[in-house]
Amino acid sequence: MSNYNPQEALKQYRQLGIESEVSNASPHRLIQLLFEGALARLAAAQGAIERGDPAAKGELLGKAISIVGGLRSSLDMSAGELSERLDQLYEYINLKLLEASVQNDAEKVNEAIQLLKTIKSGWDEIAPQVSSTQP
Repeated sequence: MSNYNPQEALKQYRQLGIESEVSNASPHRLIQLLFEGALARLAAAQGAIERGDPAAKGELLGKAISIVGGLRSSLDMSAGELSERLDQLYEYINLKLLEASVQNDAEKVNEAIQLLKTIKSGWDEIAPQVSSTQP
């Protein structure tokens, strides 16, 4: 059973204006795209902090926070404890990103990146299982 609601994930992804791969993507792939989008923006935000570019930092962190919010709202909370823990982790990640923005702290962005990479790695690992259980 998936911990994500694919319709909500699709809605969140489209709201971000990223539709090139969405139309043919599986629900599993949609979540991967959200992770990839968040990680790309966080890496760019780290660079903006290091360059001293507050406008780019703010824009990129804002987009990453929106994507993490999309991941969070895509969780199927009826799926049980794992969804609840992911919800708490996404809340923590967004808190770190808000702190990073206010404190101009690239290390807090790095912490968020590492956490998202860990979650994404787990999500990527279940891809074969998802594919093999579908007709």
